[in-house]
Amino acid sequence: MLDGILWVVTNIGTAFYNFGYAVTHPGLWLNWADTEAIMRFAYYGGSTQLFFVILTAFLVLTAVGLWRNSVLWGYVRGAEWFGNTVGRFFAWAGLLMVLQQTLIVFLQRIFLVSEISIGPFGTVFTKDLSWYAEELKLYNAMIVALCCAYTFIQGGHVRVDLVYGSVSRRTKKIIDMIGCLIFMIPVLTLTWMYAWFFLWRHLITPKISASDKIEMLMRKARIVKWNVETIGFSPNGFNAYFLFKVLIMAFVVMMLIQAMAFFYRNLLELIEGEDADGRYHDEDVLGDDLPEHFHESF
Repeated sequence: MLDGILWVVTNIGTAFYNFGYAVTHPGLWLNWADTEAIMRFAYYGGSTQLFFVILTAFLVLTAVGLWRNSVLWGYVRGAEWFGNTVGRFFAWAGLLMVLQQTLIVFLQRIFLVSEISIGPFGTVFTKDLSWYAEELKLYNAMIVALCCAYTFIQGGHVRVDLVYGSVSRRTKKIIDMIGCLIFMIPVLTLTWMYAWFFLWRHLITPKISASDKIEMLMRKARIVKWNVETIGFSPNGFNAYFLFKVLIMAFVVMMLIQAMAFFYRNLLELIEGEDADGRYHDEDVLGDDLPEHFHESF
């Protein structure tokens, strides 16, 4: 037990040095012309060192925010603005899906066209209609991955309410805070770990895994090559499935930002009282009295 506590404290202490060293030596992990830099980036992106850098930043921000509540309110406002903006933008991918599917049906069934060429800037991009049909999956994935944080901010996620609705306001805030720390953030951390190495196994060769040590990756760097996944489910189908793995990473990052914002919002509302409830919350307005009443009732 004591060894575990000492290990955590030591890693928190070294997080300041690790962060400072990474920032002052960007070429060691951002200069991708160097294969060793690629391997360092892949290793440290899913490492204990990165975890403790983020954890230490969370602890420092929390400590400063308890001293100056305005700091935490600034984070909450910035995080929610970011989630809302990204979500509202990529929600339009739903309309794009409908328009593209309609175009595909008309071109294929009525005009008997087999491929589409696009070249507004002089470079012609030609793909089979089946490629554009399978590309619709990417739009759907963008909505799921990039609008999830937006849905969470707006309170549109599904709650499993066993006792939440019948407890006091103070207890609700505590439940939300504990839920963030015990369930939401740990699950997102595990998802990041699996998704990070899942992504890199489809970008480079030889493949890497979470169990590889940095020394092993430095040896693999001598023979590393880019091997971006371009295999589709059909001969002429969509062949950029690595983008789905990038979207998983984007989903985790955005939800982690919102998990911290949700924790801080509940903490601040608990400290400052009922007058702080919903402060700075940019809630969508449906624009119709009946739907508004239905939305408020749930």
